[in-house]
Amino acid sequence: MKDLRTDSDATTMPFPTPYADVNAVLHDFAVRIQMLLGSHFCGMYLYGSLALGDFDPQHSDIDFLVVTDAELADDLIVALGDMHARFDRSLSSWAAKVEAAYIPQGALRPAAPTPARYPQVEKGTSLFKGPLEAGWIFQCYTLREHGVRVAGPEPRTLIDPIDPDAMRRAVPVIPNMWQEQARHDPSWLDGLRQRKNQAFVVLTLCRLLYTLDTAAVASKPSAAHWAQKVLGARWAGLIERSLVGQHQQSQTPESDVDDTLTLIQYTLERIEQQHFPSKPPGSQRTP
Repeated sequence: MKDLRTDSDATTMPFPTPYADVNAVLHDFAVRIQMLLGSHFCGMYLYGSLALGDFDPQHSDIDFLVVTDAELADDLIVALGDMHARFDRSLSSWAAKVEAAYIPQGALRPAAPTPARYPQVEKGTSLFKGPLEAGWIFQCYTLREHGVRVAGPEPRTLIDPIDPDAMRRAVPVIPNMWQEQARHDPSWLDGLRQRKNQAFVVLTLCRLLYTLDTAAVASKPSAAHWAQKVLGARWAGLIERSLVGQHQQSQTPESDVDDTLTLIQYTLERIEQQHFPSKPPGSQRTP
């Protein structure tokens, strides 16, 4: 990979998105982060719904990734945590709706996640150090192919092209994990009985099946509409109810809970049919 730090890289894009209020938040974060990190800052990029085109101002979060030159020292992590905490206490309508990760350049590879832990903020949490998620290769693909530059070089300069079969081999990790949890963790099943959680599982499965067939990444709505056409009538209703219910604070009907568990099994069977084993050697079981 190329060295990301050049004199022109620190320039912050004034209008990275079509949303003025989001741009203002991003600009403020970019300026503050660059001031805190100094020469350790390499770039800042959008890689969630704002990158994939399914951003919903009413429900979506602002997801960004900051690339650093190396793992950050503890004092810098504390300073970043204080910055995020101040924003979450602010009057901004986006307070507590920002998700961020601070990843060193050397970790921007689509290999399986390692035990290394990096500073992250999830919706409603303070900054913490955690491992990369099980679907890291999909995030690398999204960053490379769809990432939106807030500051730094173009994201395609960060990551080499990703092998399509490597993408497909990563697909089974999450449905395998969920199947194990369904079998052995009653609390996971209880969570599935909340509509927003059940919808997340179904829509994620649609995205994984889309990746299995196309070796690409799609937004939840795009993958869901694709799955309704490709998977047929058996799953169309469940997918539609999941799309509608993904932001609802309601209970999931037991019939949809059962169908969601069956969709997990169907996904694993479809993976086997395409000759990508549902339990690849050395796969990680947790995100």
